[in-house]
Amino acid sequence: MQKALNLFQRIASDLLEDEKDKAVSDYIPVEKLYEQIDLALRENPIGEQEFESVLREVVFASPRTATPAFFNQLFGGRNETAVLGELLSVLLNNSMYTYKAAGTAVGVEKAVLREACTTIGWGKESDGTFASGGSLTNFMAMLMARDTTLTDVRSRGMHAPMTVYTSEESHYSIPKNAAFCGIGRDQVRYISTDSLGRMIPEKLEQQIEQDIQAGYIPSLLNLTAGTTVLGAFDSISALLPISKRYSIWTHVDGAYCGSVIFSKKYKHLVEGLKGVDSFSFNAHKMIGTPLTCSLLLVKDKRRLYHSFSNEASYLYQTENDEFNPGQTSLQCGRRNDALKFWALWKSVGTKGLEKIVDKQFALADLARGYVRNHPDYTLHSYDDSISICFSYKDYDAKTLCKELYEQNTLLVSYGEGKTKDFVRMVSINAQNEPQDILDFFNSLERFVEEKMIYNKKARSISE
Repeated sequence: MQKALNLFQRIASDLLEDEKDKAVSDYIPVEKLYEQIDLALRENPIGEQEFESVLREVVFASPRTATPAFFNQLFGGRNETAVLGELLSVLLNNSMYTYKAAGTAVGVEKAVLREACTTIGWGKESDGTFASGGSLTNFMAMLMARDTTLTDVRSRGMHAPMTVYTSEESHYSIPKNAAFCGIGRDQVRYISTDSLGRMIPEKLEQQIEQDIQAGYIPSLLNLTAGTTVLGAFDSISALLPISKRYSIWTHVDGAYCGSVIFSKKYKHLVEGLKGVDSFSFNAHKMIGTPLTCSLLLVKDKRRLYHSFSNEASYLYQTENDEFNPGQTSLQCGRRNDALKFWALWKSVGTKGLEKIVDKQFALADLARGYVRNHPDYTLHSYDDSISICFSYKDYDAKTLCKELYEQNTLLVSYGEGKTKDFVRMVSINAQNEPQDILDFFNSLERFVEEKMIYNKKARSISE
């Protein structure tokens, strides 16, 4: 093990040094991947030097998600304390189903969940769990909604038609989850959004009334705190009274931006959260812990036990179910994802988490200001979002993002708008500084001038 740790330290140190001068790894086309790097598995082992060499190749060729040139996904950066917690959790290798197997790790997890519930404003009757991503926390919320709507569905199976309501801008996991839990993709109702990407309350109530008249049972209202493309926040305070009126379970998918609960300045974006039934957020997004670190919080912890507990005498051999997290989890074997978040939270305090969140909005404000004040840019998003969506001159967004990626310049994605595609950068890396945002735009503009315009002229001459 010590030899392996020494190898890790050598490769990690060299990677960090290389990232200083090379923020984007060399692009390898899919069709050439297996030619350039020996990834094949064989019957006989390879020597130590050859192993280190190929392992180093794999690491150095991987996309660099922690550098100031990565604006592509809804995560980024590398917080050293959170990384330390992650490395220690791997070394300890606890499985989070029983106190007997996880011990103090259960206490760590419960401390994080308790404080997160308290931050929302929930009392001791609330609780939560960790899962491997926002899709899974959304799935668990949908299962609890289903099981609350039809209390005998766990034993009888689906025996009545249910409906699910979500924004037309919501995450793609919603229809997938409806298929998984037996509600069905066709029973997902996509509610129209306004000019700011928020679900329209009147449209929601109209659809609920239509479904009730048609014999459906409304089971779940899924609201979004930070839509995937535009970063929009559904108005919980405007929509919650509707779901309450019809006794519909309300879940807030805050995978992207739910961490605003830690910010005094921006928690108004989830005003009314205290009244919902469940809430999820990903600490590996706005908080910056390593992947994955997804929390599902529930106002009434009995709902967790109702949907996910199951007897297993070979597994649960201590009396206190409160410290046997397998009773409230969809998974059995589960890694200790709480330790990295706990390590970060413990080291910086809640005020430190607030600074992390606020900085991302400050960086987004800077980026929006640059776009608004530059005649060659058009802004397609809005304030109170850490997604900055824009078009540059008349360049096709998909082509521009593809060229930037393949020419090892920037990793940034595009979004598909209702009328036009656009570049979507995200300011979710709180370790970036204002100059990194300005460097992004400078790199994009310089790339267009030096590479894309030149290539366009070259093609014109050859034709």
